[in-house]
Amino acid sequence: MISLSKLVKERQFSQAIAVLLLLFLLVIGAVPGYLAGKWQWQQPPSITTLKQLKEIRNHGLQVPGWRISEQVEQQVGEHAWSLQLMEKENSSQRALMLLLPQNGPRNQPQVEWTEMEGWGRARWGKWDVAQLRTVNFTAKSPETPNSSANITARFFRASTPESTFAALQWYAWRQGGHPSPLKWFTTDQIAQWHRQRAAWVAVSIFLPMEPLGDIEKSWNEIKSLGETVQATLIKSYL
Repeated sequence: MISLSKLVKERQFSQAIAVLLLLFLLVIGAVPGYLAGKWQWQQPPSITTLKQLKEIRNHGLQVPGWRISEQVEQQVGEHAWSLQLMEKENSSQRALMLLLPQNGPRNQPQVEWTEMEGWGRARWGKWDVAQLRTVNFTAKSPETPNSSANITARFFRASTPESTFAALQWYAWRQGGHPSPLKWFTTDQIAQWHRQRAAWVAVSIFLPMEPLGDIEKSWNEIKSLGETVQATLIKSYL
Protein backbone atom coordinates (compact mmCIF):
# COMPACT_ATOMS: atom_id res chain seq x y z
CA MET A 1 0.00 0.00 0.00
CA ILE A 2 1.34 3.46 -0.91
CA SER A 3 1.95 5.60 2.19
CA LEU A 4 0.32 9.01 2.62
CA SER A 5 3.72 10.70 2.88
CA LYS A 6 4.77 9.24 -0.47
CA LEU A 7 1.58 10.46 -2.13
CA VAL A 8 2.16 13.95 -0.73
CA LYS A 9 5.76 13.97 -1.99
CA GLU A 10 4.68 12.80 -5.45
CA ARG A 11 2.02 15.50 -5.61
CA GLN A 12 4.49 18.17 -4.50
CA PHE A 13 6.94 16.98 -7.15
CA SER A 14 4.25 17.23 -9.88
CA GLN A 15 3.31 20.73 -8.73
CA ALA A 16 6.97 21.77 -8.76
CA ILE A 17 7.37 20.50 -12.33
CA ALA A 18 4.28 22.48 -13.41
CA VAL A 19 5.66 25.68 -11.82
CA LEU A 20 9.07 25.20 -13.46
CA LEU A 21 7.38 24.66 -16.84
CA LEU A 22 5.46 27.92 -16.48
CA LEU A 23 8.62 29.80 -15.49
CA PHE A 24 10.40 28.33 -18.50
CA LEU A 25 7.58 29.46 -20.83
CA LEU A 26 7.59 32.95 -19.34
CA VAL A 27 11.37 33.34 -19.66
CA ILE A 28 11.59 31.94 -23.18
CA GLY A 29 8.59 33.98 -24.28
CA ALA A 30 10.09 37.16 -22.86
CA VAL A 31 13.61 36.86 -24.36
CA PRO A 32 12.73 37.84 -27.97
CA GLY A 33 10.81 40.88 -26.74
CA TYR A 34 13.60 41.86 -24.36
CA LEU A 35 16.25 41.70 -27.08
CA ALA A 36 14.06 43.86 -29.32
CA GLY A 37 13.41 46.35 -26.54
CA LYS A 38 9.73 45.41 -26.26
CA TRP A 39 8.37 43.46 -23.33
CA GLN A 40 5.95 40.76 -24.47
CA TRP A 41 3.44 41.43 -21.66
CA GLN A 42 3.46 45.17 -22.40
CA GLN A 43 2.68 44.72 -26.09
CA PRO A 44 0.99 41.35 -26.58
CA PRO A 45 0.16 40.40 -30.18
CA SER A 46 -3.25 41.56 -31.32
CA ILE A 47 -6.33 39.35 -31.46
CA THR A 48 -7.18 39.33 -35.17
CA THR A 49 -10.78 38.23 -34.58
CA LEU A 50 -11.47 40.53 -31.61
CA LYS A 51 -14.23 42.45 -33.45
CA GLN A 52 -16.06 39.22 -34.29
CA LEU A 53 -15.67 37.96 -30.73
CA LYS A 54 -17.25 41.10 -29.29
CA GLU A 55 -20.26 40.64 -31.58
CA ILE A 56 -21.13 37.42 -29.75
CA ARG A 57 -22.34 39.47 -26.77
CA ASN A 58 -24.69 41.45 -28.97
CA HIS A 59 -26.05 38.76 -31.27
CA GLY A 60 -25.14 35.38 -29.78
CA LEU A 61 -23.78 32.44 -31.76
CA GLN A 62 -25.64 30.98 -34.72
CA VAL A 63 -25.25 27.24 -34.24
CA PRO A 64 -25.99 25.07 -37.31
CA GLY A 65 -29.07 22.94 -36.72
CA TRP A 66 -30.35 25.21 -33.94
CA ARG A 67 -32.48 28.35 -33.90
CA ILE A 68 -32.06 31.18 -31.39
CA SER A 69 -35.43 31.96 -29.81
CA GLU A 70 -34.10 34.61 -27.42
CA GLN A 71 -30.74 36.32 -26.85
CA VAL A 72 -29.72 38.89 -24.23
CA GLU A 73 -26.57 40.20 -22.57
CA GLN A 74 -26.49 38.68 -19.10
CA GLN A 75 -24.39 39.84 -16.17
CA VAL A 76 -22.82 36.86 -14.42
CA GLY A 77 -20.59 37.91 -11.54
CA GLU A 78 -18.25 40.57 -12.87
CA HIS A 79 -18.65 39.60 -16.52
CA ALA A 80 -21.18 40.28 -19.25
CA TRP A 81 -22.13 37.04 -21.04
CA SER A 82 -24.30 36.34 -24.05
CA LEU A 83 -27.28 34.26 -22.92
CA GLN A 84 -29.29 32.54 -25.63
CA LEU A 85 -32.20 30.14 -25.62
CA MET A 86 -32.13 27.74 -28.56
CA GLU A 87 -34.46 25.25 -30.19
CA LYS A 88 -33.21 22.34 -32.26
CA GLU A 89 -34.54 22.27 -35.81
CA ASN A 90 -37.24 19.63 -36.42
CA SER A 91 -37.14 18.64 -32.75
CA SER A 92 -38.61 19.58 -29.37
CA GLN A 93 -35.10 19.72 -27.86
CA ARG A 94 -34.19 23.05 -26.28
CA ALA A 95 -30.95 24.38 -24.84
CA LEU A 96 -29.66 27.29 -22.80
CA MET A 97 -26.19 28.54 -23.70
CA LEU A 98 -24.03 31.24 -22.16
CA LEU A 99 -20.90 32.51 -23.91
CA LEU A 100 -18.19 34.81 -22.59
CA PRO A 101 -15.88 35.93 -25.43
CA GLN A 102 -12.45 37.45 -24.98
CA ASN A 103 -12.83 41.22 -24.69
CA GLY A 104 -9.30 42.48 -25.38
CA PRO A 105 -5.67 41.41 -26.01
CA ARG A 106 -4.91 41.40 -22.26
CA ASN A 107 -8.19 39.78 -21.22
CA GLN A 108 -7.52 36.34 -19.75
CA PRO A 109 -9.94 33.58 -18.75
CA GLN A 110 -10.57 33.25 -15.03
CA VAL A 111 -12.46 30.63 -13.07
CA GLU A 112 -15.92 31.80 -14.17
CA TRP A 113 -17.54 28.47 -13.28
CA THR A 114 -17.99 29.47 -9.63
CA GLU A 115 -19.63 32.72 -10.79
CA MET A 116 -22.00 30.64 -12.89
CA GLU A 117 -23.10 28.74 -9.79
CA GLY A 118 -23.73 32.04 -7.99
CA TRP A 119 -25.77 33.27 -10.95
CA GLY A 120 -27.85 30.08 -10.89
CA ARG A 121 -28.64 30.51 -7.20
CA ALA A 122 -29.54 34.18 -7.71
CA ARG A 123 -31.80 33.35 -10.67
CA TRP A 124 -33.59 30.29 -9.27
CA GLY A 125 -32.87 30.42 -5.54
CA LYS A 126 -31.08 27.08 -5.69
CA TRP A 127 -28.32 25.58 -7.81
CA ASP A 128 -27.21 22.10 -6.82
CA VAL A 129 -24.35 20.44 -8.71
CA ALA A 130 -24.07 16.63 -8.83
CA GLN A 131 -22.38 13.89 -10.88
CA LEU A 132 -19.54 16.27 -11.79
CA ARG A 133 -16.73 14.80 -13.89
CA THR A 134 -14.46 15.72 -16.78
CA VAL A 135 -15.20 14.46 -20.27
CA ASN A 136 -13.43 14.55 -23.62
CA PHE A 137 -14.72 15.06 -27.14
CA THR A 138 -13.37 16.07 -30.52
CA ALA A 139 -14.53 18.80 -32.88
CA LYS A 140 -13.64 18.73 -36.57
CA SER A 141 -12.30 21.91 -38.10
CA PRO A 142 -14.70 23.16 -40.82
CA GLU A 143 -11.82 24.59 -42.86
CA THR A 144 -9.51 21.58 -42.64
CA PRO A 145 -11.60 18.40 -42.21
CA ASN A 146 -8.50 16.28 -41.60
CA SER A 147 -7.60 18.28 -38.47
CA SER A 148 -9.51 18.30 -35.21
CA ALA A 149 -9.58 20.02 -31.82
CA ASN A 150 -9.52 17.92 -28.67
CA ILE A 151 -11.64 19.33 -25.85
CA THR A 152 -11.80 18.50 -22.16
CA ALA A 153 -14.90 19.85 -20.40
CA ARG A 154 -16.79 19.86 -17.11
CA PHE A 155 -19.89 17.65 -17.32
CA PHE A 156 -22.44 17.66 -14.49
CA ARG A 157 -26.08 17.85 -13.44
CA ALA A 158 -27.42 21.19 -12.22
CA SER A 159 -30.72 21.22 -10.33
CA THR A 160 -32.99 24.17 -9.51
CA PRO A 161 -36.44 24.19 -7.88
CA GLU A 162 -37.96 24.42 -11.37
CA SER A 163 -35.64 22.53 -13.70
CA THR A 164 -32.78 20.04 -14.00
CA PHE A 165 -30.04 20.44 -16.60
CA ALA A 166 -27.17 18.43 -18.03
CA ALA A 167 -24.31 20.93 -18.24
CA LEU A 168 -21.11 21.17 -20.29
CA GLN A 169 -18.46 23.87 -19.68
CA TRP A 170 -15.05 24.68 -21.15
CA TYR A 171 -12.82 27.44 -22.53
CA ALA A 172 -12.69 27.12 -26.30
CA TRP A 173 -9.71 28.14 -28.42
CA ARG A 174 -8.75 27.26 -31.96
CA GLN A 175 -6.57 24.26 -31.18
CA GLY A 176 -8.78 22.78 -28.46
CA GLY A 177 -10.40 23.56 -25.14
CA HIS A 178 -10.26 22.92 -21.41
CA PRO A 179 -12.04 24.15 -18.25
CA SER A 180 -8.72 25.17 -16.65
CA PRO A 181 -7.34 28.68 -17.39
CA LEU A 182 -3.84 27.24 -16.94
CA LYS A 183 -4.24 25.13 -20.09
CA TRP A 184 -5.18 28.23 -22.09
CA PHE A 185 -2.27 30.19 -20.61
CA THR A 186 0.24 27.58 -21.74
CA THR A 187 -1.29 27.46 -25.23
CA ASP A 188 -1.30 31.25 -25.49
CA GLN A 189 2.34 31.53 -24.39
CA ILE A 190 3.40 29.07 -27.07
CA ALA A 191 1.35 30.98 -29.68
CA GLN A 192 3.04 34.25 -28.69
CA TRP A 193 6.42 32.80 -29.61
CA HIS A 194 5.11 33.00 -33.18
CA ARG A 195 3.55 36.45 -32.68
CA GLN A 196 0.10 34.87 -32.56
CA ARG A 197 -2.54 34.48 -29.88
CA ALA A 198 -4.99 31.86 -28.62
CA ALA A 199 -8.29 33.76 -28.69
CA TRP A 200 -10.83 32.20 -26.30
CA VAL A 201 -14.52 31.92 -25.49
CA ALA A 202 -15.94 30.51 -22.25
CA VAL A 203 -18.82 28.13 -23.08
CA SER A 204 -21.61 26.91 -20.79
CA ILE A 205 -24.30 24.69 -22.31
CA PHE A 206 -27.37 23.49 -20.40
CA LEU A 207 -29.80 20.89 -21.72
CA PRO A 208 -33.08 20.26 -19.84
CA MET A 209 -33.38 16.71 -18.51
CA GLU A 210 -35.66 14.70 -16.24
CA PRO A 211 -35.57 15.84 -12.58
CA LEU A 212 -32.66 14.27 -10.69
CA GLY A 213 -32.05 11.90 -13.59
CA ASP A 214 -28.83 10.33 -14.85
CA ILE A 215 -26.82 12.79 -16.98
CA GLU A 216 -25.36 9.90 -18.97
CA LYS A 217 -28.67 9.75 -20.83
CA SER A 218 -28.03 13.31 -22.06
CA TRP A 219 -24.39 12.78 -22.98
CA ASN A 220 -24.77 12.04 -26.70
CA GLU A 221 -27.03 15.07 -27.25
CA ILE A 222 -24.92 17.57 -25.32
CA LYS A 223 -21.69 16.15 -26.77
CA SER A 224 -23.05 16.66 -30.30
CA LEU A 225 -24.03 20.25 -29.48
CA GLY A 226 -20.63 20.89 -27.88
CA GLU A 227 -18.83 19.64 -30.98
CA THR A 228 -20.94 21.89 -33.21
CA VAL A 229 -20.39 24.94 -30.99
CA GLN A 230 -16.62 24.41 -30.96
CA ALA A 231 -16.50 23.92 -34.74
CA THR A 232 -18.60 27.08 -35.28
CA LEU A 233 -16.32 29.12 -33.03
CA ILE A 234 -13.24 27.82 -34.87
CA LYS A 235 -14.71 28.68 -38.25
CA SER A 236 -15.67 32.30 -37.57
CA TYR A 237 -14.33 33.55 -34.22
CA LEU A 238 -11.13 31.86 -32.99
